[in-house]
Amino acid sequence: MAKRYTKKHEVSYYECDINQTMTFPSMLGVVIKTSEDQSDALGRGSDFVKSFGLTWVITNYSIMINRLPKVGEIISVTTQAMEYNKFFCYRNFWIHNEQGEELVKIESVFVLMDFVNRKMSSVNEEIIAPFESEKIKKIKRQEKIEKVEAGFMLPYRVRFYDIDSNQHVNNAMYFNWIIDVLGYDFLTTHIPEKVLIRFDKEVEYGNEIESHYEQIALEDGVQTRHEIRMQDQVYCEANITWRNKEA
Repeated sequence: MAKRYTKKHEVSYYECDINQTMTFPSMLGVVIKTSEDQSDALGRGSDFVKSFGLTWVITNYSIMINRLPKVGEIISVTTQAMEYNKFFCYRNFWIHNEQGEELVKIESVFVLMDFVNRKMSSVNEEIIAPFESEKIKKIKRQEKIEKVEAGFMLPYRVRFYDIDSNQHVNNAMYFNWIIDVLGYDFLTTHIPEKVLIRFDKEVEYGNEIESHYEQIALEDGVQTRHEIRMQDQVYCEANITWRNKEA
């Protein structure tokens, strides 16, 4: 069975929004740091991966939310590199509170990318071996993301601090563009329950992107559909299911 790794984290006020709940960029930053700490502990940190001319890139998240972590809360973040095939690695994350209740479950898909030509590489067995992940042949199909058909758009510019040490836009930053367009009133009256997001292409420093979105009424909530576009090309797409805060 694949090795598990857990670390505790105290949620700081600067990791939270006006609702006093953890933002998606902050939450994903913490879970990715947990996977990096596991990699370091197994001798498979970023320097080791870069020695092959490779870097890890996330292509998908599926996030199920019972409750977002709150400011001042002590949470436990657990990660496990579950399975892998020739090109894709499947890693799960769980966030629990101090009482052991599961707050969030995240299923993610990672690929190895050539650091120079930015093309996907096959999975290197020497890199993946210490995680004791199960090797599978099939490609796991991700849940379908519904496209934006008619909606609204806001433009954004990719800033210097949106770029991480891998020299591309940190995936967590896409959530700033995706969430911000929904506005203050919506975000203070709705709670996210499920997020599907796929990162299709890399956005670079200085690019002007468009954040497109629409809202679809559901029987017991709202679904928002999102696309990050540039010159008619889709770079990122997401669906988020929300419930009313009073419900």
